Amino acid sequence: MPDEPSRSPRPRAGRTTAGRRKLRHALTVAAIEKFLEQGYEATTVDEIASAAGVGRRTFFRYFRSKEDAIFPNHEEVLRDIERLFAAADPARNPVEVACAAVGLVLDFYLADPEVSVKRYALTRTVPSLRDKEVASVDRYQRVLAAYLRARFEADGDPIADLRGSVAAAAVAAAHNHVLRRWLRSGGTDDVHAHAREAFRLVTDAFSEPERQAERGEQPADQTVVAVLTTTTPLPDVVSRLSAALRGTGAEQGAPMTAPNGTPCR
Repeated sequence: MPDEPSRSPRPRAGRTTAGRRKLRHALTVAAIEKFLEQGYEATTVDEIASAAGVGRRTFFRYFRSKEDAIFPNHEEVLRDIERLFAAADPARNPVEVACAAVGLVLDFYLADPEVSVKRYALTRTVPSLRDKEVASVDRYQRVLAAYLRARFEADGDPIADLRGSVAAAAVAAAHNHVLRRWLRSGGTDDVHAHAREAFRLVTDAFSEPERQAERGEQPADQTVVAVLTTTTPLPDVVSRLSAALRGTGAEQGAPMTAPNGTPCR
């Protein structure tokens, strides 16, 4: 009887990149469902792992704690942002590049609307989860600020450090307004249209009038320009930018944070 052809063993879930992403997502979904069903404090890691069909040790290979389990893989998104910055055309407006970068964060949430909306409900009611979200926002903002400061400095801007920090706060504020509006709509809002509007507002605020004229664009709202080109403390900058965004039709969202993590209202 001829030998049967050898077969390669099928990789188990978690052994491939796709498998790891699938398992991580399953744990996130299980955590969110358990938190909503029986409360955050009452839910244990063992219950989350069991609901996802894995053991406790597997859970801790993906997350350090149960509160980490409901959030996106920010490390992966940050790596994507850094790759985008590295490949960006140095002649392109740096604020446009920063807006494109936070667009990756927005896309990450949009990829799974149901999970994103449920996560939002939890972060609005569980203080420790809300604090975790604020910390993640700060990390993105610091990466944006570092890129923008370097670009402004390379362009010979005498206040590159200040302008980079303020621009990063503005980009993050615009992104958060759009994202919160979409989440509050239950994932039904026209998020891309509002993102284009919000990012155009911020980009124009940091564009020189001559460049705007060359592109045939209308000057940016003067209130926003005044806010973003002064030495106003960053918490006030973000608060006033938020008011300007609401003036364009963007709905007020959850409190944004300054680079030091302080909520701005």
